[in-house]
Amino acid sequence: MTRRTLLAGAAAAMPMAAAEPVKLPRRIRVGIIGFDGHAGEITGPLPQLPDVEVVAICDANPGVLARQSKNARLAGAHQYSDYKEMLAKEQLDVAAVCNNNGERAAAVLACLDKKLNVIAEKPLAITRKDYLRVKQEAQKHNIALGHLLPMRYDPSYQALKKIVDSGVLGEIVQISSQKSYKAAPGVQWRINRATYGSTILWIGIHMIDLMRWSTGREFMDATSWQTRVAMPELKDQENVTASVFKLDNGGLAMLRMDYLRPQTAATHGDDRMRIAGTKGVAEYMAATGVTLVTADQELHVVKDLPPRGELFIDYLQATYNGKAPTITQSDIWKVNEITIAAHEAAETGKTVKVAS
Repeated sequence: MTRRTLLAGAAAAMPMAAAEPVKLPRRIRVGIIGFDGHAGEITGPLPQLPDVEVVAICDANPGVLARQSKNARLAGAHQYSDYKEMLAKEQLDVAAVCNNNGERAAAVLACLDKKLNVIAEKPLAITRKDYLRVKQEAQKHNIALGHLLPMRYDPSYQALKKIVDSGVLGEIVQISSQKSYKAAPGVQWRINRATYGSTILWIGIHMIDLMRWSTGREFMDATSWQTRVAMPELKDQENVTASVFKLDNGGLAMLRMDYLRPQTAATHGDDRMRIAGTKGVAEYMAATGVTLVTADQELHVVKDLPPRGELFIDYLQATYNGKAPTITQSDIWKVNEITIAAHEAAETGKTVKVAS
């Protein structure tokens, strides 16, 4: 179980008196496939969603199902070990696909074949071939596809986007970002390439999405490296990566990631992003918060941050209440294509052009 799942589960068990309920036009029946990913993004906001019911959950591990059934919001859900059986027997409106990376594309395709709305863990697939099959089927059936990219809803990254949109940074010509995590060698699916894919695919997609979304710049080419150094307990999981991207205006974006954060660190992860433009620089790290310096303003901490959003609520509002989504279908295709290009660059040792 991941740190985010634990936190989301704890939040789901707590009263949310301050949060206004979100009304939908009818009862929405949800089925969850797998708990390897961040299913807490689905279960966490359920107290705010009186019209949503999780009617079925699926995982091949009976111990996982037993643990999940302790959540009051999932206790009454029908349990399955095979998602194909679940899809055949249940009348669902939305399928939340949170299984491991290697098995995700097949599960998403099975849901699309049933013409179900789908919100899926990232990435959509670990190969370009499977990704293109998912994209083709979703577009053919006109399915409302959502993606678990919750960092967009974090106040700090929303603040960075707001700063860029204000124009005070000028033209953005360099973006750099970091993800540094504690290793978790006990998570078996992550140390097997067939179920994991790669570190760029699993966690790199978060920062690739944030860099593109917050700056409005498109990514044209990708060059990457990823490897595991020492730490044999991680087996196929790379513990260090570096990627460089060429931007549409000739600028550059860089992403560095590792699973080298010491277990003694206060937090599981250390995420950072720096955006440099022709008129100023904005950056975020937990140690300093969001900071801004421009030709007209000395370096200062930005304290007025936007409120935190909820990914699953945003998806449901867009799908059933007609509101504009924070993560568009175009965004989902583009971030998967950039991330796959970065992964392929690391695999081949060549620069890979991002699909247009």
